[in-house]
Amino acid sequence: MDLRVRPPEASEQVSFQAPAPVPGAGALLFDCEVEMLRDDKEAVIAEVADLLAGSETMFVSDYRGLTVAQLSELRGKLRESGARFRIVKNTLGGIAAERAGRTELSPLLGGPTAVTFCGDDLVGAAKALAEFAKTHPQLAVRGGLLETSLIDAEGVKALASLPPRDTLIAQVVGTMAAPMIGLVTVLQGTVSGFVRALDQVAQQKAAAGEA
Repeated sequence: MDLRVRPPEASEQVSFQAPAPVPGAGALLFDCEVEMLRDDKEAVIAEVADLLAGSETMFVSDYRGLTVAQLSELRGKLRESGARFRIVKNTLGGIAAERAGRTELSPLLGGPTAVTFCGDDLVGAAKALAEFAKTHPQLAVRGGLLETSLIDAEGVKALASLPPRDTLIAQVVGTMAAPMIGLVTVLQGTVSGFVRALDQVAQQKAAAGEA
């Protein structure tokens, strides 16, 4: 008696078929993914627009060539001056700038872009960028925005060369010849008024020297 198991004949083969795809399921999944991407982009635009609208001073840089670790180090240095470093995709940055009413910044947003949103210590933020660029030349500062005034890379360097913020305020307040309107705008914290007050003090010192 032969007890060996006989393999099934071809006609007896059992076949398993995958369930038929649900019509439209692929399109639905694609639509969901597109919607999620759209929501993510909208969230980024909204966040950057809020930062642009809420910052009087900001600097724009090209960060190509910097590693994740180096970018993290730069963020830490900028945080010490109260600044925030944010990488922004140029297309989304342009939309955010328009939405925030800061279209003056648009010419600086081409290519890989990182924006430094300054707090009260814009000189400290400019110094942090300048010092970091000395040892990391991949960081290229393009320029920035002082309230509504666009400045180039040299303008950011000029800010970085100024004494620290507390020293500047002490110098202006300590100079009795400074115009009262200049002192008021300095104490109010407006950047443009601050720069004008320093310029007025310098002019008066020069005039006194000539006299």
